Amino acid sequence: MGILALAADERVVDVKFAKDTLSVDLRDGRTITVPLAWYPRLFNATMAQRKNWRIAGGGYGIHWPEVDEDLSTEGLLRGAPAPRPSPTKKA
Repeated sequence: MGILALAADERVVDVKFAKDTLSVDLRDGRTITVPLAWYPRLFNATMAQRKNWRIAGGGYGIHWPEVDEDLSTEGLLRGAPAPRPSPTKKA
């Protein structure tokens, strides 16, 4: 008995936004959907700024030049939200 294993291809094909989510279609047919609130720069961006994205990192990343945001498919698959800025200390 054999198992047919399809090779995973985590390169970005398309990016879509709904009211509260970001969805990334991958070359192997999977779609990653995450809460938009995880990425404050994208959450606060206009729809025009969100739509202005580029494939980066050999296909394994997404870059939004107008909001200076970069996401990787690896991070999205891990469910990693954007790091929160550390609170500044008062002198």
